Amino acid sequence: MGHNMSQETPNQYTVLLYSDDAAVRDRIRLAIGPRPAADLRVEFADASTWEECRRLLDEYEIDLMMLDGEATPAGGIGIARQTKDEYLTPPPTCVVIARAADRWLAAYAQVDATLVAPLDPVETGRVVAGLLRARRDGAIPLGTLNTTTP
Repeated sequence: MGHNMSQETPNQYTVLLYSDDAAVRDRIRLAIGPRPAADLRVEFADASTWEECRRLLDEYEIDLMMLDGEATPAGGIGIARQTKDEYLTPPPTCVVIARAADRWLAAYAQVDATLVAPLDPVETGRVVAGLLRARRDGAIPLGTLNTTTP
């Protein structure tokens, strides 16, 4: 792999956790952990409403949104959709859904990834690491208005 510095200095990312239920946010936080992979370190920002999500998106560099698909009154899929609609360069979104059957809805909302609850830490870490590495490497999230076409 050549001279890979990732072991000493993991890339730092901010993950927004959205749910109206603090227990759900804690479960997502535990499933991801502070180091989802050796080359990645994450810190978390909690939001329980769309207004809080918007404030965090406006004030911080959010690298990934982890959204509770079962949250009320605003579900994670709706929040993902609003983020894609309102922000020119939205972060990637991952919605935690209760039923695999909800994947079509998430795809329609241009969600970048879905995970089915209860979260498996290995699968969660793999998905989160993939989304963060893609962001680091310049991938454009789904639903982004690509205004930089040459």
